[in-house]
Amino acid sequence: MTWRKTHISAEDVRQLHERFGIDLMTASILARRDVRTSEQVKYYLESELTYLRNPFLFDDMETFVDRIANAMEDGEKVRIFGDRDVDGITSTVLLKQELDRLGLEVSYKLPEGDEPYGLTVDGVDQANADGVTLIITVDCGISNYDEIVRARNLGIDTIIVDHHISGEMIPPAIAVIDPKADGSGYPFPHLAGCGVVAKCIWALRFSQTDFYREEFILLHAQPGNDTVVIQAVRLENLLEVDRVVEEVVPGVLPPSQSRLVEFLSCGLPILVLDADTETQQLRKAFGKNVDIHLADLRHDMEQVLPIIKDRSLFTLSTLSRAVKYSSSHGRDELDALVSLFTVYVLKKYPSLSSDYEKILDLVAIGTVADLMPMVDENRILVKKGLKVLMDGSRKSLLPLMSMQNLTGRVLGTTDLGWQISPIINASGRMGCPSVAVEMLLADDLHESEHLAGDLIRLNKERQKLGEDSWERLLPKAKNSLEEFGSKFLMVEDATLSRGITGVMAARLLKQFSVPSLVIARVDADRATGSMRSPAGFNVREFLSLFDDLFLDFGGHACAGGFSIDAKNVSELHDRMMEQIDCMDALDDGEETLRIDCTLPPDYFTPDIIRLVEFFEPYGEQNPPLQFLMEGAMLEDMQFLNNAKSGPTHLRLTFGFGKYKWPAVFWKAGDLAGKAFDTGDSVDVVFRLGRNYYKNHETLQLTVLDMKRHGSP
Repeated sequence: MTWRKTHISAEDVRQLHERFGIDLMTASILARRDVRTSEQVKYYLESELTYLRNPFLFDDMETFVDRIANAMEDGEKVRIFGDRDVDGITSTVLLKQELDRLGLEVSYKLPEGDEPYGLTVDGVDQANADGVTLIITVDCGISNYDEIVRARNLGIDTIIVDHHISGEMIPPAIAVIDPKADGSGYPFPHLAGCGVVAKCIWALRFSQTDFYREEFILLHAQPGNDTVVIQAVRLENLLEVDRVVEEVVPGVLPPSQSRLVEFLSCGLPILVLDADTETQQLRKAFGKNVDIHLADLRHDMEQVLPIIKDRSLFTLSTLSRAVKYSSSHGRDELDALVSLFTVYVLKKYPSLSSDYEKILDLVAIGTVADLMPMVDENRILVKKGLKVLMDGSRKSLLPLMSMQNLTGRVLGTTDLGWQISPIINASGRMGCPSVAVEMLLADDLHESEHLAGDLIRLNKERQKLGEDSWERLLPKAKNSLEEFGSKFLMVEDATLSRGITGVMAARLLKQFSVPSLVIARVDADRATGSMRSPAGFNVREFLSLFDDLFLDFGGHACAGGFSIDAKNVSELHDRMMEQIDCMDALDDGEETLRIDCTLPPDYFTPDIIRLVEFFEPYGEQNPPLQFLMEGAMLEDMQFLNNAKSGPTHLRLTFGFGKYKWPAVFWKAGDLAGKAFDTGDSVDVVFRLGRNYYKNHETLQLTVLDMKRHGSP
């Protein structure tokens, strides 16, 4: 295993340190992870909702909001169609609770048993029979062209709320809210399905405020060098529509030739923080005959934001955290005003801020479970969601949290990925996702406790099913790997439960490090498949080569799935064989172990956990921090027995600096006494986290690799 610590320039570290006021160690790790721009850094340093992107960046968001408003007015029946995985379950729960809150008559449908993924013709027909006039898909729908045409022909409107890549033709829904769809208008494509639903919920709540569809101008004028610098921005739904900056030499530019005067003459309200001061500057620029009516915001904003009291906009701009992330130059005070106004609106309406935060626990669970990149606004959504989970705001989750020993703990994404997501996911994999939905929707604590117990039981059944299936699949996988020239493997098993094809494909990928496809029979005529791949192999693009054989298919870059007529599986195998023959093998060179930071002894104190948790939430594109300590003393080593007679693990104690550090080194029993031994001075690459045992918390190292100090 090769250890690699990327070289970074001292100048990059210094710039991050000085511009953003972060310590040098944090700055060096950010630089080593190629996080350098203000837009990237912002999502590591900030956690407030004001830094989230505006949902009305979606081109169809107003259509979505207005269609829901029509459904409310006309008393329509709405049906949500979701997916059976964690993202689909959390998306369904979030949207149903919101539509219930709005007073709509809303039901939901998720794939039960062996029903296929996504919206189906049978599902549309049943909705029609039930009097449904509006269908909303969540975490699915972007590939359901024929089904949505069917709904339209029956007089049912459809709204797609999804995050998957669209096919060649986007279905004729009345609104498509999907950041990956062409022309969506949304700049960040990596929201989970539940994240897209959260955007829709915020937009629905915003539509109930006084600012929905309202256009207005924010203005600020300030003295320059014998000039007046005037800046104005036009907003709609808090979204910047247009902006003008003009530097005026008093008495030189006639008002009739001013772009700014033309910009302000559109009849929209012009809002400023201090009307008297702004009027003074405008008259200095254009003369006393120019009459521009300004509305003063100070009184209303001070009621909501006491921090601005008796402070000028210039002073507030020096205090504003948002301004330092601005890419603009010479407009800092206007940017500060826009930021303050946004905060003012969110604070004025708790449904957009403090109340809105309460839904982010499920957004965090779904985002982590769906392996979304932990960058950009996903970081804020998950960070806030983890806090909500720790606060215990969602009563229906408390029994499950208690059963998983997560109450009263500092939670990270690892806890979600290992202790919460698999339990919720088990209901879908075992064909009954409604158990998880009903648990999350439960108002009665006894009911949620009962359903949480059912979920844990289902998860144990899934684990048993997975172990039994693994023993059958492993020999087939080895044969297939050889057949495909060690580039790919494809396993079909008629007795395999379709609910665990994804689990098996992921496990095969981990075992063999090649794209892995697992196919199960749904019935005599239909089969379903799940595929997982390493980075660098795009699953959806690969599956699209065979779309003529599929009944439906979809997915992400590293994961996908499909359903297929059973009679076409053999042809799929042959065509995949032809395709793989033309493909170069994936690089299977020596594994490289990334190092974020070398810790000197004086720096390695218990306070270092703050640095670890600063970089939370961890996930795709933001893996856990990995440290190197050089010359640590291996003071103790004990073997941990593996009940299943697999590799033995090690429990270790290191002396380094002023502290003793407990550690575990998984599957390393065979290295003890050979690669290292008690009393050795060693170099160790490790992760650091909190360990909880019998309600006692300690810091613990997880060793990733270790060698005697000075060894090559």
